[in-house]
Amino acid sequence: MASSGGTGSPAEDPLGGDIPTANRFLFELDGVEIGVFRELYGLQVTVGVEEFREGGQNGFSHRVPGRMTWPNIVFKRGVTSSNALFEWLQKSSGEGFASSGNKLTRSTGAVTAIDHVGTRLRAWELIDVFPVRWKGPDFSVASQDALEEELEIAHHGFRAKTQA
Repeated sequence: MASSGGTGSPAEDPLGGDIPTANRFLFELDGVEIGVFRELYGLQVTVGVEEFREGGQNGFSHRVPGRMTWPNIVFKRGVTSSNALFEWLQKSSGEGFASSGNKLTRSTGAVTAIDHVGTRLRAWELIDVFPVRWKGPDFSVASQDALEEELEIAHHGFRAKTQA
């Protein structure tokens, strides 16, 4: 492993020994690789703060952690020959949802950062994932833009895991 000038302790050394870049990652669904995407945003958590005012205590209010919120995550990539994303969306909504007795099958997803040779560095395991939006490419006779698709997913949070 290349040294980064850190102390050698896992708490201070960057993943993979060198500072990793944010341009190599993949998306998996229930352990099956769905693909590599060009862009991802929304991988975050916010902890709300509850404030309690104590009678007789006018110098401050007690502040404690509140509800955690997890925004939807959006993936973007060039259009591929695979229909996996669109099929997953169809299974989770409309007639696919009705045919399963209106019961949503939630999946486990994972976003995994990879280095330049494909070594997995760190994963964020997404809990109870389901698709909420798919967007296909925009077409125009005046456009030279690449064909892209977007997938938006909802989830109940994530756990970060450093790969061994």
